[in-house]
Amino acid sequence: MALTHRLATRDDIGSLEALVNLAIAELQKDFLSDDQIRSSVAIMGLDTQLIDDGTYFVIESDGQLAGCGGWSRRATLYGGDHSTTRDSALLDPMKDPAKVRAMYTHPGFTRRGVGRLILTLCEQAAAAEGYTRLELMATLAGEPLYRHYGFREVERIEDDRGGAPVPIVRMRKQIGG
Repeated sequence: MALTHRLATRDDIGSLEALVNLAIAELQKDFLSDDQIRSSVAIMGLDTQLIDDGTYFVIESDGQLAGCGGWSRRATLYGGDHSTTRDSALLDPMKDPAKVRAMYTHPGFTRRGVGRLILTLCEQAAAAEGYTRLELMATLAGEPLYRHYGFREVERIEDDRGGAPVPIVRMRKQIGG
């Protein structure tokens, strides 16, 4: 299976939103209750600022959408367009970590290198802009991938903005020289 990547455009939004909802609904089943999954949909999601910033990737396999994800030079750590905690302030690469954001894999493409490819693309792009650290907010389903890629836990929290509290993990990684 060959994976290809490209930057997302606003024309991709409909298919990306469908993928995000499918990934949350299916890939969180072993980790969250039905109420927590519904809360995750309310908390997480696509952030079109990443598309506009040119930092959001689409991963495809033979023309099929296999995954998506990106990085940000903005302060928001997680949450979609509908999130009330968004902060579009620009980060300082000399002191702030770039944010890895909105990573989702189609359930039919898990454990095939999609997540690793997104992380590699994010790390390379952030390093090219002078960032020396990455930070992300991991779901419990995504935590093993991030640990394997070198991220370390900073803190565990529960986000209850969607109703039922959803456990998530803040993680960081050093990058570059």
